[in-house]
Amino acid sequence: MTEQDCLFCKIVNGDINADIVFENDSLIAFRDINPKAPTHVLLIPREHIATMNDLEDGHDTLAGELFLTAARIAADEGLADDGYRVVMNCNAAAGQSVFHIHLHLLGGRTMGWPPG
Repeated sequence: MTEQDCLFCKIVNGDINADIVFENDSLIAFRDINPKAPTHVLLIPREHIATMNDLEDGHDTLAGELFLTAARIAADEGLADDGYRVVMNCNAAAGQSVFHIHLHLLGGRTMGWPPG
């Protein structure tokens, strides 16, 4: 998949509308259109990185920012005290369907383990 074909790159570029809950120079967070929990937010880097396997040494700040931002959004959404889950899938067998790294923030209900 090229960046021109990437659904999340189209959101980054403003070609597709999304219910954005946070954005800055490096990240965008928006509500999932097919939520798996009452709160389901996707956090993506503006830079196209297909999978976790494509992260490089220079991406360590970006990776940390994804998790720190997820914690801030969880607090803003009222999830911090009861708990929430963050998930990043890598490749199709793990459930990745859009090949642009993204962190799922899920909360608002009790989560089971193992996830599936």
